[in-house]
Amino acid sequence: MGSLDGKVAIVTGAGQGVGQGIALALASEGAAIAVLGRTPDKLETTCDLVRERGADAEPFACDVADTGAIPGVVDAVAGRFGGVDILVNNAYSGGYGPLLEMSDEKFQRGFVSGPFAAFAFMKACHPLMKARGGGNIVNLVTSAMVRWDPTTYGAYAAAKQALRSLTRTAAAEWGPDGIRANSIAPHALSPGLKRWTEAFPEAAEEFRKTIPLGYIGDCEADIGNAVVALVQPGLRYLTGATVPLDGGQAYFG
Repeated sequence: MGSLDGKVAIVTGAGQGVGQGIALALASEGAAIAVLGRTPDKLETTCDLVRERGADAEPFACDVADTGAIPGVVDAVAGRFGGVDILVNNAYSGGYGPLLEMSDEKFQRGFVSGPFAAFAFMKACHPLMKARGGGNIVNLVTSAMVRWDPTTYGAYAAAKQALRSLTRTAAAEWGPDGIRANSIAPHALSPGLKRWTEAFPEAAEEFRKTIPLGYIGDCEADIGNAVVALVQPGLRYLTGATVPLDGGQAYFG
């Protein structure tokens, strides 16, 4: 018996990396997983891995930047699984680089795929969670929001800071409905970061040294399992918080 038996989770960007790690960790505790992302082959891979854990899974092709389609996707998930208990807004597609080199299109896409998409998912999931007596929202933000030097991460940090504020507001407004909303700010060895560490091993080693625990987190063991803990009844009094899952690298005052 898993601690999340009978629960249904939506995880966006679950085809790989952190999203996949979170999906697998939730599945290992018995949650059924709606696997959302843009690439069907990757979604099927994650679904197969979830099913190997003994949990139910279904792929839903979804580009979160198409915010108008999100309510329909959530309705489809509810139709397949009977409801929604957990929402993990992980997907993001935006721009990185110096501000003077940042196009308006890339800057805006970061906000559309970040806080705008999360807002659409949260609103669509709210009545479904309320009908089940409550639920959990986990939004992924970043330590770049508080980094002493956010050079090249400004647009990304701006979008994530907006999402962090949105999370706090949902916690305040939806607490009476039994819905908790928290943010996590992870460092994890996603496929993109892994490619960077392999291409630039010396820079990667210097980066690792800035992490007090001495390593870059694992997508499932360090990030996914933390999300599992966060949505458990044992943390039922925690809401509106930003949890840094970065091995102690950043300071959230």
